[in-house]
Amino acid sequence: MKPQFEHPVCDECRSRLGNVFCALTEVQTTEMDAEKNCSVYKKGQIIFNEGNKPSGVYCVNKGKIKIYQTGEEGKEQILRLAKEGDVLGYRSLISGDVYSGTAAVMEDATVCFISKRTFFDFLHTNSDLSSKMMELLSHDLKEAESRLTGLAQKPVRERMAEALLMLHEFYGIDTDGSINATISREDIANIVGTATETTIRILSDFKSEKLIDLVGKKIKVNNHPGLMKTAHVFD
Repeated sequence: MKPQFEHPVCDECRSRLGNVFCALTEVQTTEMDAEKNCSVYKKGQIIFNEGNKPSGVYCVNKGKIKIYQTGEEGKEQILRLAKEGDVLGYRSLISGDVYSGTAAVMEDATVCFISKRTFFDFLHTNSDLSSKMMELLSHDLKEAESRLTGLAQKPVRERMAEALLMLHEFYGIDTDGSINATISREDIANIVGTATETTIRILSDFKSEKLIDLVGKKIKVNNHPGLMKTAHVFD
């Protein structure tokens, strides 16, 4: 059983202000605050499993989460990363399908659950929320198409550089200038779609080329333009 704690208050939640639930009215925000159920998850715990039927959506108050699919040989392919303010499980809930991936905690997290009934009530009565959900779903589709193209056409070295740029933008930087997330080499490999050994080798190459620094599991981007050139990503 997960430990009980004082639930985050929606009206005071800074994470909510950056996601689709910022479109809720004051009355709806109060309703969600009263109805939601929040839990603390430790690193490695599962929030939901691939193949299960969703009964609501999850909103990340704190922490870092990965959503991945498991292949026939048990290898993970990371589909998406989530941080504070991100909403999980909405695609499967809206489509009426099972979860296409498993959500696991990378760093201790506080996650709130909003039931299917409440979520759909909000969608049906709040046009601003519906519009934001459409924008979010369109963005997801664009990201998925871009990822498929990258996996099919880009060499692994380019994909690795692009993944590091994505992590740098997504999580921001810590006080020491490193990416503000501790991500295992295996998880990076599962983002890129390659072997862990290949990931370790390419990261070492990037360090030798002074594109990055490696301090334990932390990664610092030293040469952003150089990494963009390696990834063949241009402004």
